[in-house]
Amino acid sequence: FGQFKLVPRYMVDVRTRDQSTTIFGRTYAGPIGIAPTGLAGLFRPGADLMLAEAARAANVPFIMSGTGTGSIEDLAQIAPQHGWYQLYVAKDRKISEDQIRRAREAGLSTLVITVDVPINSKRERNLRNGFTRPLKMSLRTKLEACLHPGWMREYFKVGLPLFSNWQQYAPLGSSRDEVADFVASQTPSPLLWSDVEAFRRIWPGNLVLKGIMHPDDAARAAALGVNGIMVSNHGARQLDCAPAPIEVLPAIHAAVGDRMTVMFDSGIRRGSDAIIALCLGAKFVFVGRPTLYGVAAGGTPGATRALQIFRDEVDRTMAQMGAPDIRSLGPQFLMWKDEDDLRRNARS
Repeated sequence: FGQFKLVPRYMVDVRTRDQSTTIFGRTYAGPIGIAPTGLAGLFRPGADLMLAEAARAANVPFIMSGTGTGSIEDLAQIAPQHGWYQLYVAKDRKISEDQIRRAREAGLSTLVITVDVPINSKRERNLRNGFTRPLKMSLRTKLEACLHPGWMREYFKVGLPLFSNWQQYAPLGSSRDEVADFVASQTPSPLLWSDVEAFRRIWPGNLVLKGIMHPDDAARAAALGVNGIMVSNHGARQLDCAPAPIEVLPAIHAAVGDRMTVMFDSGIRRGSDAIIALCLGAKFVFVGRPTLYGVAAGGTPGATRALQIFRDEVDRTMAQMGAPDIRSLGPQFLMWKDEDDLRRNARS
């Protein structure tokens, strides 16, 4: 994001600013939603549903992770108008088809399919920390946990998180660890375009592909009837030599135009980051770690506070830029490499 500069346009009436944003026929209070974060319940029991509560209160979407610890059905009860479900495709496609059925019958509007995990990446930080799948409590982890008595108290009360959306597919009577083993045996599974076509046929709602990084893939998704994409590199945890999503966003937006909803995640840490992505063609952006940190520190109020910080920063940035509403954002506010770039983007 540091390569982009926001060039203000002053003497514009910005006494009131409107962040409301409409995607998939629904108007949200702002352009920033909560991205899927796996194993959120490891940080705080019930974190997934707390994030859903925060999203509902803020009137923004929340995407429940396919490796989360809340259930599809609970999400639909807590945030029926704001909850989306993210699918990690299982090797046994019948499992994925049944999870899609559950999301459909629960009344969720949007299914997000992650496409960028054909195999597990080598996450060296996780290897050093002993953070593996299934989760194992190494000696180092236990020593670190001793420094956080509140977390330890909750751990001894409820144990390791349960993959609620996978429990019914594991062998009957499986323990939490055994359910985790089962999930590890079923994922990751490479996703093919033929799978996307099959899922499109059985899912009547909004279908989103998360992890698109190439304009041609975006165009192909649009041709298959996919409603939206999320330009994302999985928080830079999959292919470490891949470009940053913000670098490919303009080309992807140019490739699909208004044929589908282009969304963005990965690396959003300030409200100004979100504004830059919106100026480059994204219709909506999502944050993962900031709200995860918020829920870990303070439960639902902590996640709510993280969203409030973003909302305040977006509001202040819009005022400083001379943008009275989200619809007015565009490349005319951006300077990328030099002043010639600013001239190219300028509107008459």
